[in-house]
Amino acid sequence: MKYLPFVWKNLFRRKTRTFFTVGSIAVAFILFVYLMAVRQSFSMGVSVAGADRLLVSHKVSLIQPLPESYLGRIAAVDGVTDISFSQWFGGIYQDARNFFPQFAVDPESYLRLYPEIVLTDDERDTWLSNRAGAIVGRSLADRFGWEVGDRIPLQGTIFRTANDAPWEFTIDGIFEPGEEGFDTQILYFHYDYLAEANSLGVRSVGQYVIRVEDPDAADAIAAAVDARFANSPAETKTSTESAFAQAFANQAGNIGAIITAVLGAVFFTILVIAGNTMAQAIRERTSELAVLKTLGFTDRKVLMLVLLESFALVAAGSGLGLGLGYLLTRGGDPTGGFLQDFHVPPGDWVLGMALAAGLGLLTGILPGVHATRLRIVNALRKV
Repeated sequence: MKYLPFVWKNLFRRKTRTFFTVGSIAVAFILFVYLMAVRQSFSMGVSVAGADRLLVSHKVSLIQPLPESYLGRIAAVDGVTDISFSQWFGGIYQDARNFFPQFAVDPESYLRLYPEIVLTDDERDTWLSNRAGAIVGRSLADRFGWEVGDRIPLQGTIFRTANDAPWEFTIDGIFEPGEEGFDTQILYFHYDYLAEANSLGVRSVGQYVIRVEDPDAADAIAAAVDARFANSPAETKTSTESAFAQAFANQAGNIGAIITAVLGAVFFTILVIAGNTMAQAIRERTSELAVLKTLGFTDRKVLMLVLLESFALVAAGSGLGLGLGYLLTRGGDPTGGFLQDFHVPPGDWVLGMALAAGLGLLTGILPGVHATRLRIVNALRKV
């Protein structure tokens, strides 16, 4: 600790260079925080997926509907203990930029399948009895300032009313997540309301969700469901909820690989910048290092001083970057609903600190080794 003032003074011998280097490191770590939050958002559905739930969708595409008649046939498959369904609505609230998911569901069975949707008893009873009612997640309600009892209009894009008027829903409940990471940026309403009021009289299901008795038999049950509808006009693809969530996230690309590639390029660049800063600083102080050796500083102690300076430089930049990143991500999803669980997990903060330590070591090790190899006589000639 007694050498810290010495290290601090050396860092600010070239204030402009130091400030720019610290700023570059800070920007890199802000980017790191944001990318970790984005990765968490894309993997959120995978981490909270129920082990005993399977999703049945159209084999060709998610947007292709399935017949209502599949309900009983899927329920009859051995190992299936419960079943519900949903249909994507795709309505617009006030402006197309106010995106959030909306699903028409069978309320009673859907709540059984998803205990993560936590409502009070009064909210549950009210919603079940009100065909034009809806429930919304806490995050969505906070986003638009909605309260129980509010009436909200949604302009249909896929399903329209007979006179093309907006669909109106009464908020009967605001649900809390029963499990950390469960999406609360969603609106659910009655499937019967959608089926009866849409102008074309369309009755179709977007996706069935089933609960299986034995999660270890999930693959066999999925195969049995798909075999039941093989060679039919609407063949199915059944997968575990986690596999479906992962496949859905991968439609945007391999997020993990993309983030790793971006961060690798960024931190390699920062390593070069910070390493160059330290190398220049050591070259400028060649004669001073020789004087230190003349005064009795060992090679080991000189190496320690250089590494301490390197760690101080990186610590200033990474600390600033991680701190600003924390403040920025505390504001939640910057996309207004697309990134549902926008936060940085504790493990990624530890990873950030480990990256900072590694960067400090790699930045200072080569200049430090160079400093230890200086010969006093040759170094003093540069005075």
